Amino acid sequence: MENLVYILLGTTSVVGVGVILWRGWVLRWSQVVPPPITAALAECRAPEDLKKLRWHCEQNPSPLARLLLLAADHRDWPKADNVDSLETAARHEIVRLERGLVVLEIIVGIAPLLGLVGTIAGMMTLFGDIGQSGLGDAARLAKGIALILNATLIGLLIAIPSLIFWSYFSKKVEVLAVEMETLCDEFIRKQYAEKK
Repeated sequence: MENLVYILLGTTSVVGVGVILWRGWVLRWSQVVPPPITAALAECRAPEDLKKLRWHCEQNPSPLARLLLLAADHRDWPKADNVDSLETAARHEIVRLERGLVVLEIIVGIAPLLGLVGTIAGMMTLFGDIGQSGLGDAARLAKGIALILNATLIGLLIAIPSLIFWSYFSKKVEVLAVEMETLCDEFIRKQYAEKK
């Protein structure tokens, strides 16, 4: 039973590190809000500037690029309809950015519990041995208790970094979403202002 718990803790640790590295790579600012697109968006004031913006969006595939291309493709729609479709697409992009964060959230909850299961299983084994051989060897008892507490420690050492990165990535997704919303709103305002 103890070995199974340690295998599960090891697997949880590997999965957690994998998700942290993956989300760290995907949630880089330059991957979600590429600077060439923001620069082209700042210069996009007239309909002829739209081609340059579209080119930058196609060259830098990203959540922001997909949203701006959608808004540009629907410029002939009424503003309210374009904004509605953009909001729907933005929710999909946010869900894509949050992908994998639920795994970290699960690890935060399950790792300490696995450590506790390991502790309980180890105590059951230790007290079973004491029942058979007695309390004659205090050093053996102390060593057994130290091994038991290792499971709890390992569980916490897995959960704490997972919690830190889950909180960090959740906040980063929120900040990226606000930035994309601001940029898309700026684009929509510019495009419909020129039609008046």
